[in-house]
Amino acid sequence: MFTASRGKRLGELLDTFDQLRTEGLERLAALSLTDADLARRGRHPEFGVVTLGQHLSTWVAHDLGHVSQIVRVMARQYTDAVGPWKGYLSILNPR
Repeated sequence: MFTASRGKRLGELLDTFDQLRTEGLERLAALSLTDADLARRGRHPEFGVVTLGQHLSTWVAHDLGHVSQIVRVMARQYTDAVGPWKGYLSILNPR
């Protein structure tokens, strides 16, 4: 991932993320999944029995994790500009 992203501008990376996310959501919508589909069970090699709904929820949470990463990177450019307020902005203060 880092090798493929090296040298690309933030705008390019965001565009790629948007395109891939849109394509994934379109493919998912095309499946027209029902509540019964989401309740279907499968066996995961590590977790045992899981449902399709759990698997898709994990995808959403993973996607939101990437959104969070993007926001943190974008906010970092304001670290010096906010001056004394930096201490009050948790997004600029790594844990």
